[in-house]
Amino acid sequence: PDVIIEAQFDDNDAEHQQDHLQDVLTDDMKKLSLDAGEKGEAKQDDGPKTNDPRLLPDEFLQRTAKVVYILEKKHSRAATGFIKLLADKNSELFKRCAMFSPVDHRVPRVYVSLADCPPDFVTRPEDYSNILFICRIVDWKEDSNFATGQLAKSLGQAGEIEPETEGILTEYGVDFSDFPPEALECLPQSLPWVISPGEMAKRRDLR
Repeated sequence: PDVIIEAQFDDNDAEHQQDHLQDVLTDDMKKLSLDAGEKGEAKQDDGPKTNDPRLLPDEFLQRTAKVVYILEKKHSRAATGFIKLLADKNSELFKRCAMFSPVDHRVPRVYVSLADCPPDFVTRPEDYSNILFICRIVDWKEDSNFATGQLAKSLGQAGEIEPETEGILTEYGVDFSDFPPEALECLPQSLPWVISPGEMAKRRDLR
């Protein structure tokens, strides 16, 4: 009862195999407890000590780790989501901040300043319940459950193609701005443009 085995089986013998694993685990724990008792390393008045994880084989232990340093920030720190008022209306934070809830639940919720929000957001928050915003995370203190960020822009109504597309591109750091004139000048100016026979002769046709 002190050990949980997590496994996934695709065949019809899943129940039999899980019972077999449980029996193997029980036998190993008994052997370990008996060996430890004979050596005088783990004796108790109420019987052998079988719930000590140090006595379990490595195959039954779940490895754990701790993040000690962020080597490289891969995320753009931009997220698409919605803004809403804080739940506690009597707190000092309610007068200064709003809550930004990202659409992507892998991104934390963010405190944003009311100064970044629309002017009538506090008086008419329901008007913005379905409006998408872009927020950029600027900090996340160790003692806070929520990050802090700044609202970058309002995208528009949720569910529409253009705001949703712009939000996805912004989150992944894709530059979707218009090409500058210098880049457009590199393209063929005489249209319609066709591949010359000379180019066709020295290229492999993959069309």
